[in-house]
Amino acid sequence: MADILRAQARDGCSLAYRVQGAGPAKIALVHSLAMDHRFWQPVADRLAPHAEVLTWDCRGHGQSDKPEGPYTAEQFADDLAAIFDHAGWTGAVVAGASMGGCVAQAFAGHHPDLTLGLGLYDTTAWYGPTAPEDWDGRAAKGRAEGLASLVGFQKTRWFGDAFRADNPELVESCVEIFLANDIDAYVETCRMLGRADLRGLAISVPTAILVGEEDYATPPAMAEALHAAIPGSSYGVIAGGRHLTPLEFPDRIAASLLDLTKKASHEI
Repeated sequence: MADILRAQARDGCSLAYRVQGAGPAKIALVHSLAMDHRFWQPVADRLAPHAEVLTWDCRGHGQSDKPEGPYTAEQFADDLAAIFDHAGWTGAVVAGASMGGCVAQAFAGHHPDLTLGLGLYDTTAWYGPTAPEDWDGRAAKGRAEGLASLVGFQKTRWFGDAFRADNPELVESCVEIFLANDIDAYVETCRMLGRADLRGLAISVPTAILVGEEDYATPPAMAEALHAAIPGSSYGVIAGGRHLTPLEFPDRIAASLLDLTKKASHEI
């Protein structure tokens, strides 16, 4: 396993990241809310023979610093740009799941020179008109009752019933990562997603959009809206998938990313 490296954001926040693989392509992956870089490991293992793969802990998560908020998706995108600079990367396919997809969109919109392709999985550009209240409610429950009070809700959103039954160790690993979160950082990240509105960004790189058929958090209608807004994007629905398809269907997501690297190389 590659060592954890550290970059520094513009405001001094220390950011933990890891690079593995030795292929010619470069792919950067952004995890979902309350997860960390390990979220992407099943996909990264499949990509490593073909690409250098960068995974990282967003601020407020994992081994990165947890400064006071407020947080924004654009700030997280700037953090990734700082990691690129530290790693010596001048461009990559950038992909994210759920929250990570919001960050990836912000990255493509604000750092187009660094974005060769875009992978958007189980995500949205906007959670809707009631999003601030919805996300504040989740944050308030986590603060008042503890993150453990959200575990049952999260597990059924994250994974389909059969997957949970067949993969108890992976599910419990995700639960452990979730419960280890700093509550203040979790609250600020929830609020960030409630405020997030990435609609209207000019995205012109090859873009792949995939969503689980049973995704209740960011349902196919949200993915369809992304597809309609991003010229030339591809769109697909994963049968039986729920909200964390990189964990449920790593082969499908890895194949999507490798296809993106081919399309991106043709654009250069």
